[in-house]
Amino acid sequence: SFNILKELNREDKRAKAIKFRRNFGQTAALSAGFDYSKGNVIITMDGDLQNDPEDIPRLLKKINEGYDIVSGCRTDRKDPYFTKKLPSKFSNWLASKLTGVKLHDFGCTLKAFRREVVANINLYGEMHRYIPALASGMGVTIAEVKVRHHPRQHGKSKYGLTRLMRGMLDLITVKFLLSYSTRPLQLFGIPGVISFFVGFVMGAYLTIERLVFGMSIANRPLLLLAVLLIFLGVQFITMGLLGEVITRTYYEVQGKPIYAVKEFIID
Repeated sequence: SFNILKELNREDKRAKAIKFRRNFGQTAALSAGFDYSKGNVIITMDGDLQNDPEDIPRLLKKINEGYDIVSGCRTDRKDPYFTKKLPSKFSNWLASKLTGVKLHDFGCTLKAFRREVVANINLYGEMHRYIPALASGMGVTIAEVKVRHHPRQHGKSKYGLTRLMRGMLDLITVKFLLSYSTRPLQLFGIPGVISFFVGFVMGAYLTIERLVFGMSIANRPLLLLAVLLIFLGVQFITMGLLGEVITRTYYEVQGKPIYAVKEFIID
């Protein structure tokens, strides 16, 4: 494949290719493409011939209408139902619910992006499928268009249960990044405060029983539970505070703002 790409480059210098030292995965491949591409609009698609390049103008039309990301939605998908289509339906439903991005096909690689969108996204793991969700945190506009899907003609798909599980774990990461990346104390602090409060109430109840009614509480399981909940509450709150410090340090060291600007009107 790379030799063919070399020939294409000799014929047309606009055709460029990147060869990794080993297979780093699809997310790394897309990340490299984003880094080395030059255009204002970037189109991504799989190389297994299942995506149809003739659908690209439809994506560009939506980009020209003002959208920042246009995602393809595969119609009449030519994949096995139980091993690919059914798990994909579930993961798409779950991703839509957790991220709030109303796409029907997160896994379709045929997408169009404005350069300024992907320039602010760091990819790792299996997060390539969740780029629209990650970008949604910047307030981008997202559209979805139906695209064709052809049967796989060459090679064998590496998609399986293991890759599905990795995708689910990355979805949890995406949810955390969208909801709590700049405010981790709210993630850990709320359950911490609840745990501490419940433990404190239990402890106060046992203290009243002991001091007012003279009842023995040494062997009461409720005492152990109260102490445990108080300690858990303190630990959760401490984790949230540490997360706040780490987040503040990250943004200060990276010089990265906590906002994203679409355009300026500045004299």
